[in-house]
Amino acid sequence: MTVQPTLAMHESMEFHEVLNFKTLCVLKSKMMQGLVFDQELKALMQKDVEQSLQAIADLQAIYERVPFQAPIPDRPTPIRN
Repeated sequence: MTVQPTLAMHESMEFHEVLNFKTLCVLKSKMMQGLVFDQELKALMQKDVEQSLQAIADLQAIYERVPFQAPIPDRPTPIRN
């Protein structure tokens, strides 16, 4: 019987922060490409997007080992004051 390693709670939270950060980086690079006219810079930004998407895929594979998972609702409850 093999035991699959899991992440500790604090590691899970930090991991989640890294995953969110990489996702935001992809979004920003994709959006900024439309504003950039220099082709070298645009190519560099595209390379960053491709590498970040691969990193996100790798991170998602690891994310399956977190010790807790919260269900994602179909319809989020709105926050009301």
